[in-house]
Amino acid sequence: MPFGTSFPGLRNWPSDDSGFPIVKGSREIAMGLAMGALLVTAHRRALGWVLLMTAAAPFADMVNVLAHHGPMAAAFGVHGLTSALIVATGLLILRETGKARKAPETATVPEAVAPTPAAQSA
Repeated sequence: MPFGTSFPGLRNWPSDDSGFPIVKGSREIAMGLAMGALLVTAHRRALGWVLLMTAAAPFADMVNVLAHHGPMAAAFGVHGLTSALIVATGLLILRETGKARKAPETATVPEAVAPTPAAQSA
């Protein structure tokens, strides 16, 4: 089977005039850009929610492969596993607490470095 003639779970790659590769690639690029923008702007909570919603795409791919009698190994091993890992990552990001980010701000200054009251009044 030559390179590029197969897609994980589909027996035959759709013909070039079907638009399938363009739609599939556009979807992946758009989801990646959305997540990248949220990472750059430090919107971690929104990133967690976007990850959870993004997990629907590989899940739908898994259902599509199974519906078209594709190999179960590709359906669950490629698409299902990808979806599960994206969900796990999204949940971990949503679970992050504000305390973890505020910890360095509340660090105490050691007494040897802190100015003494006598030095402040002089």
